[in-house]
Amino acid sequence: MEKHEIKGFIAARVAKELKDGDVVNLGIGLPTMIPNYLPEDVSVILQSENGIIGTNPNSDDLNPMYVVDAGGQPTAANIGGSFIDSSVSFGLIRGGHVDCTILGALEVDQEGNLANWIIPGKKVPGMGGAMDLVVGAKKVIVAMEHTARGNAKILKKCRLPLTALQCIDMIVTEMGVMEVREEGLTLTEYNPEFTVEQIQEATEAVLIIAPDLKKMI
Repeated sequence: MEKHEIKGFIAARVAKELKDGDVVNLGIGLPTMIPNYLPEDVSVILQSENGIIGTNPNSDDLNPMYVVDAGGQPTAANIGGSFIDSSVSFGLIRGGHVDCTILGALEVDQEGNLANWIIPGKKVPGMGGAMDLVVGAKKVIVAMEHTARGNAKILKKCRLPLTALQCIDMIVTEMGVMEVREEGLTLTEYNPEFTVEQIQEATEAVLIIAPDLKKMI
């Protein structure tokens, strides 16, 4: 797979997890591509933790001086959307009203732990809303490239400071789809450009191969 194809491939696969009417929070970077791959019959309500319900980053009425999302990118509210204050926004998140949050990661592990906010010694913008989102959303999907500079990002145990414990439901990479289950990290789909052996070689965590393993589409 060509490097330039990876992010779109991951975003297209994650889009298949969303249902019409879902309230969805998207992390910065790759997750923001996901709405571009939604089927025509699926419309989701995008929530930004800084206080927008029904964001529309593709609006023709963007004004970066006045309205930005939680990542600082220009956005607007759809017709029927709303602006709310931060306390209401986080009450919505903590109250379990977000159906799905999709975000990237520095590291994840086979127990479903997530590290995505800091590399010690490096300057970072802050935790943001990730800590609240991954424990408040009904479903947590990590969308990321499988490795970083050839190093595994899916580990037996995270080494970086954690965002949250045992919060991940699904991991989607260019190599495959993995679900965090009671029995362990389970490979449920694979990209046919890679063998199962190659996927395991690129993964420090021990993968359980689902008996009904299928190709990613």
